[in-house]
Amino acid sequence: MKKLLGCAALLATSVAANNLFAANWLMLQGTENASSAPRAKVWGFIQPEFQSTSGTELAAGPWKGQDAAFNMIGPDLDSNNTFQIRRARIGVRGTGFGLDSGVNYFLLVEAGNNGITKLGGGGAVKATDASVTFNYIPHARFRVGLFKTPGSEEGLMAIHVFNYINFTNMANQQLLERFLAEDGSRKGTDKSVSNAPVSAIGAFRDIGIQVFDTFKSGDWEHSYAAMIGNGNGIDWSDNDSNKDYYLYWASELVFGGKKARRQGWKMFAWYNDGTRTLDYVNGIEGKQEFDRKRWGFGTTYLKGKWRAAAEFTWADGMIFNGSDGGAVAGSLNNAGTTRASLNMLPEDKADGWYVDLGYKVLPQLELDLRYDILHRGTDTRLGQRDFETWTLGAQWFFNKKARLIANYEIRSAEAPGWSSSAPPNQILGDMDDRFSVQILAIF
Repeated sequence: MKKLLGCAALLATSVAANNLFAANWLMLQGTENASSAPRAKVWGFIQPEFQSTSGTELAAGPWKGQDAAFNMIGPDLDSNNTFQIRRARIGVRGTGFGLDSGVNYFLLVEAGNNGITKLGGGGAVKATDASVTFNYIPHARFRVGLFKTPGSEEGLMAIHVFNYINFTNMANQQLLERFLAEDGSRKGTDKSVSNAPVSAIGAFRDIGIQVFDTFKSGDWEHSYAAMIGNGNGIDWSDNDSNKDYYLYWASELVFGGKKARRQGWKMFAWYNDGTRTLDYVNGIEGKQEFDRKRWGFGTTYLKGKWRAAAEFTWADGMIFNGSDGGAVAGSLNNAGTTRASLNMLPEDKADGWYVDLGYKVLPQLELDLRYDILHRGTDTRLGQRDFETWTLGAQWFFNKKARLIANYEIRSAEAPGWSSSAPPNQILGDMDDRFSVQILAIF
């Protein structure tokens, strides 16, 4: 299989081996096999899906009776049940055109319906990865361009081998960054107050330079990465001249197997530190800078039919805080006096964690269970919101390149600083469960 597909296809074929947590993402996404990688390997995947909620409307507040943003299906938020092409990606990767195996490249573009193509500086088709890796210095490979940042396992792993359809609350709200120009405090009926993202979503990516490598010690494999990036997601340029700094370490006890079919127990930790600029804060117009820090640690395990993972994450500064009254951003309130906006807490904090378990009951069927929780706005007693989700999942592997994923998410949220009858809890108490089904086809 290696001779047929090459190292360039290891990402794609790893789903068939069900090794979703054993892969070394730094190496699989950033390097090629110098002896067997092709000059140009074209590959990609398509993810058509259906998602649905009950579509319960807002129970209280200025937008009472209107659509609740959390009960609508993203990224468009105009329906509570929809078919869509979540992702449609095609890419090419390989070595330095036969001239030098010490240089390899990775290019990937997105044409699906998601935050990358819909938010901020998105478009019908947008590049998600465009990088070159130099493999000349022992234990110090250099990767330059646009690529996934070394961080949370949930974000660093390849999306087409992800076990679930939707991310955890922590990843979706605080790691998948929306780049806003304001904190959301400006009011009015002008559409600009909806505070739409000014650039494309972060998508766990940045443009910059990274030094990384992997080395072995007995049965252990250790990996490190250090990166400097623009801190502006997949946007092509830096918007404020400030840079983000990333650190990552992983150590894995390898039980057996090789590369994509490897089984093992991995422990990892990561850190991200940067600065963001807002043009309007607390009713005051004028540029202000705020620190944005994210860090976490976790573990993954794969052996035989069992797999498991757990990760803890903290966020300090630039806390995404949903929309006014839980309404869809841009919606006029019932009085017609202001539009709902997306909000940011520039100097607040959040934390969250998840536990994930999977068991392969049949060669083609895996059953999954994930619990995750997010505590948002923890520095503000009346502003704190807690989000809790149980996800029941099943994956059916048709063959090495196609599978079906079905998820049922039992979702709940509350405002712990308020009474149960207060408007914030009336609104959050109507968060619907969500059903999702998705097909993955790799080519």
